[in-house]
Amino acid sequence: MTVYFVGAGPGAADLITVRGARIIASSPVCLYAGSLVPRELLATCPAEAKVVDSSRMTLDAIVAEMVDASARGEDVARVHSGDPSLYSAVAEQARRLDAAGVDYAIVPGVPSFAAASAALKRELTVPEVSQTVVLTRISTLSTAMPEGEDLATLARSRATMVIHLGARQIDPIAVELAQHYGADCPVAVVAFASRDDETIVRGTLADIAAATVAAGIVRTAVIVVGRVLAAEGFPDSFLYSSARRALDH
Repeated sequence: MTVYFVGAGPGAADLITVRGARIIASSPVCLYAGSLVPRELLATCPAEAKVVDSSRMTLDAIVAEMVDASARGEDVARVHSGDPSLYSAVAEQARRLDAAGVDYAIVPGVPSFAAASAALKRELTVPEVSQTVVLTRISTLSTAMPEGEDLATLARSRATMVIHLGARQIDPIAVELAQHYGADCPVAVVAFASRDDETIVRGTLADIAAATVAAGIVRTAVIVVGRVLAAEGFPDSFLYSSARRALDH
């Protein structure tokens, strides 16, 4: 018996790995993260499967479902939105499964920042513009940020930055980042990336807050900041260059 933490992707039902889809379609138990998981994916669960919405459950109750399934010898598809490596709360579940002696595996999914990049039709790492991507969030009513991971500290690199779970705080975020990136730095807010109701707001750090509020975006969004969003005239990558081909020969 195995608990499979499956990354269901950013929203579009077809943005899931073949492995993840196969596990969902074959597991006797499916625990899914409420409205964030595409309903189409749940339709592939076995007809007799126990399908449970975990959105209003406590951690104890979620783990109890997994432990009970383990006692019955039944595999569990624990379906999370996006990718389990980012802001998924998988770590605390895995810790408890370790303590209970329950086997588990993690199946990666398409993260929201990748879906946002695709929606913007922009690469987040461009030669001589930015070769680093900072994935972060801000401190709200949820878990506090560790020391040294505040926006001001992270922004000093002026690397491409993707901020999760921050749409409601877009005004102070823009003000803070403008001090390091410049008020004219391009920024985009992508809500519900890859879904039918996907919304994109573009601007600069000077005007993005007003535009985001006007669009009514308050959740399920990422904020992408960096010069890569408007990069033009940058050099070609060495990867496919004729200079590299000459060295290879």
